[in-house]
Amino acid sequence: MTETWDERVAQIWAEAEQLSDDAVLARIDALVAERDEADAAAAFEAASVRDYLGREADAAPLYRRALASGLDAHRRPQATIQLASTLRNLGRPDEALALLEDHLAEHPADEWTAPAAAFLALTLASAGREREAASVALVALSSTLPAYAGAVRRYALELRR
Repeated sequence: MTETWDERVAQIWAEAEQLSDDAVLARIDALVAERDEADAAAAFEAASVRDYLGREADAAPLYRRALASGLDAHRRPQATIQLASTLRNLGRPDEALALLEDHLAEHPADEWTAPAAAFLALTLASAGREREAASVALVALSSTLPAYAGAVRRYALELRR
């Protein structure tokens, strides 16, 4: 049985910590080269590897291209969150906030809500809005608490006032 392109990408990411940075980049770029230049998934993987290697300035336009090219429902939330994180790291928290807030408004309760909230909290903190950051983080955390969830949520929302 031949592995799919997605399975080969996943295999590289599974091994990434054991590989050199150059090897991860070369292997992902080789897979990206197999796809059409307009392929959204390929642009996403090219962005992701650059982001992983700390090359945020190179990753940002690739994330934007991936999002504009119609990423699938599995990768789209990841690309949005990763682009927002990249923009925060590039000193552009306002752009990151807009992306994350839009994402959370469109997807208020799915598997990507907590990761988006975590990066929203980080971005708010980077923008000097620590009380709001704490509120976002605590509201997200409150749903996982075995006790006091309601109280923590209420107190966390009060931090925004």
